[in-house]
Amino acid sequence: MGINKTMECRLCGSVAKHAYDSKLLRYTVSYFQCSECDYFQTEKPFWLDEAYSNAINDSDTGILVRNQDNARRVIMTLLSLGDLNGRVLDYAGGYGILVRLLRDLGVDAFWSDKHCSNLLAKGFEHQGGRYGLVTAFEVFEHFENPVVELNNLLEYSDNVLISTELFFQQNGPEEDWWYRAPEHGQHIGFFNTKSLEILAGVCKCHVVSLGTSVHLLSRNPVPVLWKVATRFSRFAPIVAKLKLQPKTIADFNAIRHENRL
Repeated sequence: MGINKTMECRLCGSVAKHAYDSKLLRYTVSYFQCSECDYFQTEKPFWLDEAYSNAINDSDTGILVRNQDNARRVIMTLLSLGDLNGRVLDYAGGYGILVRLLRDLGVDAFWSDKHCSNLLAKGFEHQGGRYGLVTAFEVFEHFENPVVELNNLLEYSDNVLISTELFFQQNGPEEDWWYRAPEHGQHIGFFNTKSLEILAGVCKCHVVSLGTSVHLLSRNPVPVLWKVATRFSRFAPIVAKLKLQPKTIADFNAIRHENRL
């Protein structure tokens, strides 16, 4: 695409203007920013099959630390929603790390991912039904159609806890922004505060952000307690120990029984 090109914004449908061309994988790709909602996006991503040939990126050295942090955030989010015993769906759950951590803490968590194999939470795949909370950590920057995807998640729960890094530059993120992640090609759309609020509005949600990367979208007003609770997520293991029963042994027995000849 040439420098004077525009495209239809994949979030709101308005005109997105060319920002720059940059390397992504082995391609030169055009990036655009919407003139109405500020959503920053690649051209139509024709390279996704190649990008997802390896679902978990080799450069994701923070995967374990991030999942430990997210497990604590989930506990405190459930607590603030008054639904500590509610079921949780981890959408795009990768190897199943978060689901296993949550179940070991006592949360009734389940896994779903169309790009990755479930290695650590086998037997606890999503089978349908409603949930108290859906998590989508490090996922929304991967979506080609964020409105469609969020509406899909809201079919499973009124509450969707996500992480995606916001940008704050008026003209979109710089070409060398680390979160653009051109080395793996999976990040194709980026939000600032305005575009995230517009996404929530289109999907008839409320949204509250904790810092620059953690956000709760809900059909209902987000409890004031949520920000306080998640800021003190280091206390989540204490909450779990007092209020929940670890599922480690029960899960072992259930899977052992299921696999018994």
